[in-house]
Amino acid sequence: MTQHIEQFKKIGLGILIGLIIFSLSLIIFNPLQASLLGIIALLVTLWTNEGLPLAVVSLLPIVLFPAFSILTTKATAVNYAHPIIYLFLGGFMLAIAVEKSNLHTVIADKMLGLFPNTPRGMIFSLAITSGLLSSILSNTTTTLLLMSIALFITTDLKLKMRFALAIAYGASVGGILTPIGTPPNLILLGIMNDKGMEAIPFFQWVWMVAPLAMVMFVVVSLLLSLGVPNTPIHRDSENKPLDSTQKKIIYIMGGLIFLLLINAPMKPFWGGLGLSEAGILLSAGLLLFMPPINVLKWDEDSTKIPYKIMFLFGAGFSIAKAFSGTGLADEVASYLIVMTQLNPIVLLFAVAMLITFTTEITSNTALISIMLPVIYSVAEQTGINTTLFMMVATLCASYAFMLPIATPSNAIAMSSGAVNVKSMIRYGIVLNLVGIFCIVMIAEFFWKGILTT
Repeated sequence: MTQHIEQFKKIGLGILIGLIIFSLSLIIFNPLQASLLGIIALLVTLWTNEGLPLAVVSLLPIVLFPAFSILTTKATAVNYAHPIIYLFLGGFMLAIAVEKSNLHTVIADKMLGLFPNTPRGMIFSLAITSGLLSSILSNTTTTLLLMSIALFITTDLKLKMRFALAIAYGASVGGILTPIGTPPNLILLGIMNDKGMEAIPFFQWVWMVAPLAMVMFVVVSLLLSLGVPNTPIHRDSENKPLDSTQKKIIYIMGGLIFLLLINAPMKPFWGGLGLSEAGILLSAGLLLFMPPINVLKWDEDSTKIPYKIMFLFGAGFSIAKAFSGTGLADEVASYLIVMTQLNPIVLLFAVAMLITFTTEITSNTALISIMLPVIYSVAEQTGINTTLFMMVATLCASYAFMLPIATPSNAIAMSSGAVNVKSMIRYGIVLNLVGIFCIVMIAEFFWKGILTT
C-alpha cells in the first residue's frame, strides 16, 4: 500500500508540473502549443521520478497527442518505427552476442593493457575512444559497439554508471570533430550549399573544432572521475585463445566496421557507398541468427533486447514531430529576431542556450533542420556573422547531455541498466553549461577571425 501511495504521489507531481507549465505557456503560446509543453513536462517528470515504468511513459504520446489534437494516432505511432530504432536493434543484437560469447572480457582485458588500469584511466580512455570513433562513425553506432565492452570491465555499479556515461558523452563530444560525424553537421553544410554560402572545407572544420572537443573530453572525464578511488581494476586474465563463436563475432564486427567506414562520405575525397547505416547494422544483427553463424537463438536471446529504449526513441521522435506540426518550433525561433538587439556575444549565448536546452526534449536533427533557416534569415536581416551563428547552433544541437531522449547515445546509456535519469541530469546539466560557455568563447575569440559572413 505504501508503495502504491508513493507511486500516486509521483504521478500526481507529474500532472501538477504539467498543468503549471501549460498555464504559464498560455501567456506566450496558443492552447495547442501550451498543451504540448504541458505534456512534455509531464513526460520528463515521470521519466525523472520513475512514477511509471520507462516504457509506459514512452508510449504515452500515442495516447495523449491524439487526445489533445496535437497529432493523429497514425502520425504519432509512425515515429516508433523510425530507422534509427532499427539501427539500435541491430547494434544491440551484436552487443548480446558479445556478452553471450564472453568476448567482452577478452576485449576488456586488451583495453586494460593499453590504458592505465584504474577507474580514472578507463573513464578517460572510454570517453576519448568513443569520441574519436564518433568522428567518422555515427554516435549511435559507436556507443552500441563500446557499451557492451565497458560494462564488464568492473562489477562496481557506480563505476559501470560512470563508464556508460563516459561512452555516451564522449560520442556526443567527438561527433562534432568532422563534418560527417553527426547529422546536424551535414544539415548545416547542406543548408549553406542551398543558400550559396561558402562551404567550410573538411580539414578547416577539424582544425576549428578540435580545441573545443579536446577541452570537452577533459571536462567530461574529470567530472565523471570525481570521487572515484584511484585503485587498480583487477581482472583475471587467462589469455585463452578465441573459440570459434568468438571468432565468428570478431569477423562480423570487423566486417561491419570496415563497411561503415567505406560507407561514410569523406568529401571531397570519397562520396561513400550511400547505404543505410540502419540497414547495415540490422543486417549484421540478423546475420547472428543465420547458419552457419548461429550465435544467437531468438527464443533465448530476444528477451534481452531493451524494447523500452526503442519506445523511448519513438517518444523522442514523436515530440520532434509535434514541435514541428504545432508550429511551436517556428514560434520559439521567432523570438530570436527580438534578441538581435542584444550585444553579439550575449546573442551568441542566447542562441546557444536556446538550442542546447530545446534539444534535450526533441531530436537534434529535427531541431537544427528547423532552426538553421531561421537563424540564416535573422542573420541576413541584421548583418550578424551568419556562418558563425549557424555553426554555434549546429554544435550546440549535439551537446545535450541531460536527458535520455536528447540523443541516441544518452538513450543507449540508459538501456545498459547502469544509468538512471537522476544521474544523467546531475552530470548533464554541468556539461550543458560548460559546453555552452566553451562553444561561445571559442566562436567569439577563434572562429570569428576565420569564418566569413
